[in-house]
Amino acid sequence: MTQYSNDTRSRQVVVDALVALGDKGLNKGTSGNVSIATSDGMLITPTGVSPEQLQPEHIVHMTLDGQPDADQLTPSSEWKMHADVYANKPGITAVVHCHSPYATILACARKPIPAMHYMVAATGSCCIPLADYATFGSQALSDANVDALSSSLACLLANHGQLATGFNIESALKLAELVEEQAHCYWGTLAIGGPVVLDKAQMDDVLVAFASYGQQAERKDLARGNKLNKD
Repeated sequence: MTQYSNDTRSRQVVVDALVALGDKGLNKGTSGNVSIATSDGMLITPTGVSPEQLQPEHIVHMTLDGQPDADQLTPSSEWKMHADVYANKPGITAVVHCHSPYATILACARKPIPAMHYMVAATGSCCIPLADYATFGSQALSDANVDALSSSLACLLANHGQLATGFNIESALKLAELVEEQAHCYWGTLAIGGPVVLDKAQMDDVLVAFASYGQQAERKDLARGNKLNKD
């Protein structure tokens, strides 16, 4: 788990992450937002500033109850969604929200991503859940998001986009890419009759294997207790 501070280096991390979303084709324009947790709150992208214009001094430091530090820009209108993730998912230090094309298509069709590919388990769950629809920036949206993330490290937001979390910004970005890849794959299978979904036992085997694969130790800790479809 990476620890971030309210300093220029950490602010640059947020800038670079928002730019990376565009470079990876996961976001366009001023949509989407990125945050990282600090010891006394979070750093989050401001509202209405394009990635091309964004500078470290534009990144907003604020408490999790919504109080920005003095003399800063207005934070993203969806700051509640980020703050409530940090308050409810111990160990998470980065949140990425974007409107990536295929994840957004499925979100607008209100289709969660089932276990049609074993890499779905990279979320720590047996599917990529769908959070209920609510107006952007609202407490209702944040509540729906937290509920969906209770069993996963990522989710789709109905009629909106996707959200991915991580124990550092790199893992959150990587997970956002993976969600988009899985969304593209699922969208493709729907066009030819739908996927053959892996069963619970098969996905349980994958989740066990993932716990000891590569650099998975911290993901295992974060996903501990995520038991979607196990009851």
